[in-house]
Amino acid sequence: MAPSAQLVTSQGSWTVTPSAARRPGGVAPASPSRGGGGGGGGGGGDMAEPVAGVGRFKANYAVERKIEPFYKGGKVQLDQTGQHLFCICGTRVNILDVASGAVLQSLEQEDQEDITAFDLSPDSEVLVTASRALLLAQWAWREGSVTRLWKAVHTAPVATMAFDPTSTLLATGGCDGAVRVWDVVRHYGTHHFRGSPGVVHLVAFHPDPARLLLFSSAADAAIRAWSLQDQSCLAVMTAHYSAVTSLTFSADGHTMLSSGRDKICVVWDLRSHQATRTVPAFESVEAAVLLPEEPAPELGIKSTGLHFLTAGDQGLLRVWEAASGQCVYMQQQPPGPRQELTRCALARSAGLLLAVTADHNLLLYEARSLQLQKQFAGYSEEVLDVRFLGPEDSHIVVASNSPSLKVFELQTMACQILHGHTDIVLALDVFRKGRLFASCAKDQSICLWRMNKAGKVTRVAQGSGHTHSVGALCCSRLKETFLVTGSQDCTVKVWPVPEALLSKGAAPDGGPILLQAQATQRCHDKDINSVAIAPNDKLLATGSQDRTAKLWALPQCQLLGVFSGHRRGLWCVQFSPMDQVLATASADGTVKLWALQDFSCLKTFEGHDASVLKVAFVSRGTQLLSSGSDGLLKLWTIKNNECVKTLDAHEDKVWGLHCSRLDDRALTGASDSCVILWKDVTEVEQAEEQARREEEVVKQQELDNLLHEKRYLRALGLAISLDRPHTVLTVIQAIRRDPEACEKLGATVLRLRRDQKEALLRFCVTWNTNSRHCHDAQAVLGVLLRHEPPEELLAYPGVQSSLEALLPYTGTWARPGAGQEQPASPHGAADAPVSSPRAAFSAAPSAL
Repeated sequence: MAPSAQLVTSQGSWTVTPSAARRPGGVAPASPSRGGGGGGGGGGGDMAEPVAGVGRFKANYAVERKIEPFYKGGKVQLDQTGQHLFCICGTRVNILDVASGAVLQSLEQEDQEDITAFDLSPDSEVLVTASRALLLAQWAWREGSVTRLWKAVHTAPVATMAFDPTSTLLATGGCDGAVRVWDVVRHYGTHHFRGSPGVVHLVAFHPDPARLLLFSSAADAAIRAWSLQDQSCLAVMTAHYSAVTSLTFSADGHTMLSSGRDKICVVWDLRSHQATRTVPAFESVEAAVLLPEEPAPELGIKSTGLHFLTAGDQGLLRVWEAASGQCVYMQQQPPGPRQELTRCALARSAGLLLAVTADHNLLLYEARSLQLQKQFAGYSEEVLDVRFLGPEDSHIVVASNSPSLKVFELQTMACQILHGHTDIVLALDVFRKGRLFASCAKDQSICLWRMNKAGKVTRVAQGSGHTHSVGALCCSRLKETFLVTGSQDCTVKVWPVPEALLSKGAAPDGGPILLQAQATQRCHDKDINSVAIAPNDKLLATGSQDRTAKLWALPQCQLLGVFSGHRRGLWCVQFSPMDQVLATASADGTVKLWALQDFSCLKTFEGHDASVLKVAFVSRGTQLLSSGSDGLLKLWTIKNNECVKTLDAHEDKVWGLHCSRLDDRALTGASDSCVILWKDVTEVEQAEEQARREEEVVKQQELDNLLHEKRYLRALGLAISLDRPHTVLTVIQAIRRDPEACEKLGATVLRLRRDQKEALLRFCVTWNTNSRHCHDAQAVLGVLLRHEPPEELLAYPGVQSSLEALLPYTGTWARPGAGQEQPASPHGAADAPVSSPRAAFSAAPSAL
């Protein structure tokens, strides 16, 4: 092995030498020069004992917050105030509070089928949804309740729907080619229009309710105008050669604008039903919106003529002048790959414009200037990595199956979408101070990002040099000086952080600084899945698909040794923050701990049923958190190899795992597109358990005092409230030892509340199965059956099953000689076994 590598930590020195003494079967002790700050290696192969008051063992985590998908494609709609956002997510329509991003309501029809269409009335009072089960539901959406449910009558699912301006009529277009109109106030169908070939995917009412006009478009790319008054088709307007994607009307009602995937927008005169102008958009237009007829210098609108905005597959919002067909404004192209826009809607009274991208991001703009106001990440697909951000872990950054990153502020859930990579981002890591972080992607590049004090994130550096996807990344631990990447090209690269970033804290005006690799080393024969830097920046560990982990000396990447023992590829390597130990997680379903001195395996943790994807040290290096492709998180105590807790909240592979600086929270991200924030609840649960024990001690003492004072009624009630059958039995036995047992037992039992009697009957079932306690059970049962009216007993929940359980044993104890160990009582009538509980129900035999 190479000469010793001296590691200098913030708590002292940590020397790794081939001759370092190692305690039998365990972890090597740390150098005494580390002082009292970290705790040395434990005896007998144990990890360092936790520092008092700091490193207590954890026992449980609880879900504090869950970031779930709320939009999976389809229609989105703002209410007129701009305060609520409606969107489809599978079988539900989710209603978001625009200010906070929280889901206020999640509406699902009784049939639990996918929602195919919905619409909110212009007055924002009525919401109607349609499902694949051909049912329409009318909602009081603020309360989350269905006010009416009826059959759509269509023979195929409803593809689109729209309200008229008065919020009384609803038009539905179906996959069966039919258009139907419903009166949602009087609850009946008013019109049925046939003649559209294929799916009717677009319907819209004329904005003037007096004209009673309805427009629709189907698979033939024609626009049909229907008269509700004459119940006939007034005109078939043909100008498009591909699917029409939107219809919008001018304020005076004389002009209509249509857009299509044939890359044109058409202006129509509704008095003659003729096209007056065709505007080539040079992109497949998914939505067009007519803007208010007033000047808007920020958008290039200088006159009061007709202007409209388009959104399409180029991913940019553009403003057009209808009269000339000229583009007067175009958004600036964001960095990264082009993101197609699939939806666009204008909330006029709120002055907001909503745009939706193909990867389900929702962008909210100020309508007059197109300044971005808010961003929402509707669906993250497969979450590949997660990290806490900020000096106080105030933000999280998420890498999903996308070239863009998503940064969430935990307090308000405000979202930023970061563009910089051109292919899927695979891994993330954060420098020590929490504001500078790095990402790597399939595009063979890495990016450095910095978050300012206001929480805004910008790209400050980028670099490339690998020849394949970069799937592993780790930042230096002591200072913001370098980072290491691992790639499918089987090499690792060491990248110094430029001095310009450290001094200025931001990229120069010319854009992101270019990173240059300082060292490159071929480390493995197969893909490198994980890299880790020691707490003092002197050692590097790599884990690969070749089933080995290797230890390297930084900065020149000199090989120190190989960790061999896993049966399948490694997914994660991690240094202990306190001891000279490396943890590895493998596809063989195990986690192993290795000694850095002699590269031997110290411990193996088995419990996952599938690949272990991530591992992290917690509790100052005395415990491990692991996540697997089985969707489970496991908490391990290293000292005894015990799995303390298994956490089951994900439904698919948990790729991302990160712990907070204070070690009180954990963050996970999985293939189920969910990100979960976990909170350490060990101290809370211990405090609750301690309080519960103290309360039980107090109640037990009170019970003893009541029995001593022969206050049997309160004693029995208190014992029943503790829900402990044995304690209740003790009270019953104390009552029966009283010289006046018969009268006192009956008087005490009959004065109990009904719920207490029900509990007592349940306890009797348990006591009656034991010959030592059967006479106590029979005494209580006798009181209940002889003095309680049969109707009252029959009203007890579960009385049928209780009686069925009592009958066999009661018959046994009624035989001569049964239960001989029970001492004779002078009150034989009360103590004698009940011959049969059925006898007490002779007044109501049919009930049994």
